[in-house]
Amino acid sequence: MTSQPTLTEAGNGPEGTGGPSTGSGLQAGLKNRHLSMIAIGGVIGAGLFVGSSTGIATTGPGILLSYALVGTLVVLVMRMLGEMSAANPTSGSFSAHADRALGPWAGFTIGWLYWFFWVVVLAVEATAGAAILEGWIPAVPQWGWALIVMVVLTATNLASVGSYGEFEFWFAGIKVVAIAAFIVVGGLAVFGLLPGVDSEQAGLSNLTGHGGFLPNGAGAILTGILLVVFSFMGSEIATLAAGESEDPQRAVTKATNSIIWRIGVFYLGSILVVVCLLPWDSKAIAEDGSYVAALDSLGIAHAGQIMNFIVLTSVLSCLNSGLYTASRMAFSLGERGDAPASFARTTHRGVPRAAILVSVVFGFVAVFFNYKFPDSVFLFLVNSSGAVALFVWLVICFSQLRMRKIIQAEAPEKLVVRMWLYPYLTWLSIGFIVFVLLYMLTDTEHDGRSTVLLTMLVAAVVLAISLVRQRLAGRRAAAAPERDEVGAG
Repeated sequence: MTSQPTLTEAGNGPEGTGGPSTGSGLQAGLKNRHLSMIAIGGVIGAGLFVGSSTGIATTGPGILLSYALVGTLVVLVMRMLGEMSAANPTSGSFSAHADRALGPWAGFTIGWLYWFFWVVVLAVEATAGAAILEGWIPAVPQWGWALIVMVVLTATNLASVGSYGEFEFWFAGIKVVAIAAFIVVGGLAVFGLLPGVDSEQAGLSNLTGHGGFLPNGAGAILTGILLVVFSFMGSEIATLAAGESEDPQRAVTKATNSIIWRIGVFYLGSILVVVCLLPWDSKAIAEDGSYVAALDSLGIAHAGQIMNFIVLTSVLSCLNSGLYTASRMAFSLGERGDAPASFARTTHRGVPRAAILVSVVFGFVAVFFNYKFPDSVFLFLVNSSGAVALFVWLVICFSQLRMRKIIQAEAPEKLVVRMWLYPYLTWLSIGFIVFVLLYMLTDTEHDGRSTVLLTMLVAAVVLAISLVRQRLAGRRAAAAPERDEVGAG
C-alpha cells in the first residue's frame, strides 16, 4: 500500500508555508494589483471575442445555458484548485498537487500536457495577432509581425516576473475596461436608454423570438458546450502566479472567491448583451463576429477596428501569460526531476531563463509549422492539445479528493478555502467532465472526436514515458544497495 505524501514534502521552505519568498529560486515580484488583474484577465481570452459567434449561430440564445454550465464547472474546479493552492502555493499548481496526491506519473503527465497546450497556443495567438497587425501595417509581412511580437514578449518575461506582471496588468486592464464598457453601452441600448442610438432590432424579445430560446432544440446546448468550453482555459493561471506574489495564500483565496462574478459578468453578461442587441440568426453575427456585429448595430463608427484593437490586446495578453505559464510549469517539472535540471535554475532576478527560452523555441517551431504545414502538422498540434483543458480539470478533481484528506490529517488550519459540499460536488464535476468527453467522441461536425482521440494519444505517449522513467528509476534505486555492498566487501 502506497503511503500518503505529506504536506511538508510539498513545499520547499517558505514556499510551502506561503511566506514572502518562494524559497525555490523564484522571487516574489508580483504585486497584489498584478495578481488581481491576472485573475480577472485570465478568464477573458481572445476566444470569447472571436469564437462566440459560432456558438450563437449554432445554439441560438440558448448559448447562455452552455456558457452557464461550463462556467459553473469552472467555478467548482477553481474552488478545488483554490483549496489545494491556498494550503500550499506553488509555481507548479495543479501539476505539483497531482504529483503529491495521485503520484509522480500524474504530475509528470498533466504538467507536460499543459506545457504542450500553451506552446501551441503561443503559435495560434502569435499568428492571430500578426494577421491584425499586417492589416494595419502591410509593409511588414505576417511572419515578421509574429516574430516581433514573440521576441518582445520573450524579452519581457526574461527581464523579471515584475515585467510580466506589469505588462499583463495593462493588457488585462484594457480587456476589462473594453468589455465592461460594452456591457454598459449595450445594456442601455437594449432598454432604449442610449441617447443618439436608433437600434430597432435590440430588445429582450430577441431571447425568445426567431424560433424561441432554443431554436435548434435542447441538444444544441451540448453542442454549444463543446464550442465554448475551451475559451475558459486560463482561469487557473492566477494559482500559478500566486507562488511569486508577496502573500500567496491571500492571492489564491482572493482569486478563487472572485471567480463567480468574473465569469458571471464577463461571459454571461457580455453574451446576454449580444443576443439581446441582435437576433441570433442575424447574418452579421456569422460574417463579422458577434461583438463587431453588436457594435455595428449601435451605429458605432469603426466598430471593426475597435474590436480588432481589443482582440489584439487579448492576443498579446494571452501570449504574455502563455509564455509565463509554460515556463513556470517547465520550471516546476525541472524542480521535481521531471524535466532537465536547467529548467529549475533561475537568474539573479528569479527568472527561469532556460524554461522560458525552451518554451518560446517550441512556440517558434509551431509558428513555422503554421505557415509551412497549416493543414497537416499544425492542425495535428492544435487538435492534439485541444482537450487538454478537460484533462487538467479532471486531474484537479481527483487530486482534490485525496488532498483534502491529507490536509485535514496533517494541517487542518491550512484549509482556508474549502470546496463546497465535499465530496459530492467534486464527484458531480468529474461526472460532467467525463460526459463532455464522451459526447465529444460523437461529434464529427466540429472535430470533437478527432480532438479527444488525438489528445488521448498524446497523453498516452507522455504517460508511457512517465511510467518507463519511474521503472528505470526504481531499478537504479534497487541496484544502488547491491553496488554499496560489493564496494564494502
